[in-house]
Amino acid sequence: MDRSLYIAMSGAKQIMRAQAINSNNLANANTVAFRADLASFRSQPVFGAGEPSRVYAMTERTGVDTSAGVINTTGRELDVAIKGKGWIAVQAPDGTEAYTRAGNLSLKEGGMLKTGSGLPVLGNGGPIAIPQAEKVEIGADGTISIRGIGQPANTLSVLDRIRLVNPDVEQLVKGPDGLMRMADGSSAVPDAKINIVSGALETSNVNTIEAMVNMISLARQFEQQLKMMKTVSETEGASNQLLSLT
Repeated sequence: MDRSLYIAMSGAKQIMRAQAINSNNLANANTVAFRADLASFRSQPVFGAGEPSRVYAMTERTGVDTSAGVINTTGRELDVAIKGKGWIAVQAPDGTEAYTRAGNLSLKEGGMLKTGSGLPVLGNGGPIAIPQAEKVEIGADGTISIRGIGQPANTLSVLDRIRLVNPDVEQLVKGPDGLMRMADGSSAVPDAKINIVSGALETSNVNTIEAMVNMISLARQFEQQLKMMKTVSETEGASNQLLSLT
């Protein structure tokens, strides 16, 4: 009897974890360049004293959906979207190098070029700082050019280049902060073949309809597990009554 209850209980717990992953994807459906997390279930034997006679379901975040989102034109000169594969190198809060595709860039204190979430964008020599200028232009290869205050309209000076990388997706892992990193802790090699689109942003790759359907399906599965737990409890109670009559 306890085996049935254990299976139902573990199933309900893992479905709740899968629902949390799905809900997080749905909550970020409008986040710039967000990459959806993937989840799957697998059977896991319970090890301990004696033979592993019990098996429970376990939810795993098996990876990240790296498919590209839709590129929408914004017309803003500091908005960039990666065309095809590739990542923008940024400095994570802990000082390590991380990667994102969120190109909603802006100038902050001291002229620091940062992402919408406040992460410094990395260039050839570290975080990029842009002095006061009348115009800032980001080329298709990530080159940042500026026109200084008072300079002629046709004068542009190359300042730096955004560090663009394209490691194998199997070498990347997604952290709790939503940033991608090299699994071995190293830094990816810059790739000059990556192209970006200026004045545009990439949308999230979350399919909202699919996520909503998945949410309903997981909710129904959770209800089934609760019904099974109730049935086991009622059956156990009936068995105890029969045994008390003997």
